[in-house]
Amino acid sequence: MKITEKDVTYVADLANLELSAEERVHMVRDLNSILGYIDRLNELDTSNVEPMAQVSDRYGVDESKQGSERFAYATREDISEGLRKSLPQQVALENAPDSDGTFFRVPKVIER
Repeated sequence: MKITEKDVTYVADLANLELSAEERVHMVRDLNSILGYIDRLNELDTSNVEPMAQVSDRYGVDESKQGSERFAYATREDISEGLRKSLPQQVALENAPDSDGTFFRVPKVIER
């Protein structure tokens, strides 16, 4: 599937982005390059490759452990709700530039 300038214009419009003609040309080229690389990756036979929890062993992985045990360092204990209190609604609204007393008021973003 090739990305066209029409596709880029459509997505930029959805994202409320204003792209110049030059930026659209670069975006078409870059997105097609990414999709081409993905097509190359899809040609690889990965049937004998085991699923991985992480793509890198850079972050303190214990090599002596196997499977998900190798990444146990990345987990933490749950913190009880009682230990951490939420900011009271009125206190949060005190610093709001605009509120209706219950909710924050924000400018309308989508005007279509």
